[in-house]
Amino acid sequence: MFDKLIDLDTRIFIFLNGLGSETYDGLWLMITKQIYWTPFFLLIFYLLQKKLGWKKFGFYILFTAILILFCDQTTNLFKYTFQRLRPVNVEALKGIMRAVKESSSFSFFSGHAANSMATTVLAYLIFKKFYQRSYLLFLFPLIFAYSRIYLGLHYPSDILTGYAFGGLFGFVGFKLYEKYVLLDRTPKSEIE
Repeated sequence: MFDKLIDLDTRIFIFLNGLGSETYDGLWLMITKQIYWTPFFLLIFYLLQKKLGWKKFGFYILFTAILILFCDQTTNLFKYTFQRLRPVNVEALKGIMRAVKESSSFSFFSGHAANSMATTVLAYLIFKKFYQRSYLLFLFPLIFAYSRIYLGLHYPSDILTGYAFGGLFGFVGFKLYEKYVLLDRTPKSEIE
């Protein structure tokens, strides 16, 4: 059963990775680097700060940083525990797949997917109260994490596990943010 899942994972990887072409390799190499997403992040920060005010926005930045740190460290723990080779480093896949970028670290699970999904879930759950089309935020983790398959660095299961992990902790982060930051904690006696 497990072997069949690994085989299916590899087949889906080869299909998705094979959709690329040299013409677009440069674009996907840019997409995979967080620095090129800076204008998008700044827009999100601007829109959130406008709606939340500086204090709540400051806490949002703190929660986001903690989420990224937590996801990053947990991802590394999993990678060094499972030690799954990246597709680009698997001898049996050489000549079958497109290897656009090299990396010697391990594959399972994707830190790009976990971090992008965690931060997107946190932002989305705050945003949806203020902006009707907040669901469009999810284009970021979809495109960002797909770049890892395109480049030959992750299997689909690495991405999906990263999404699940990031989504769960993004939700937990939001619940903590909601409980300790968003809710008005002014005692009723002061309101009257």
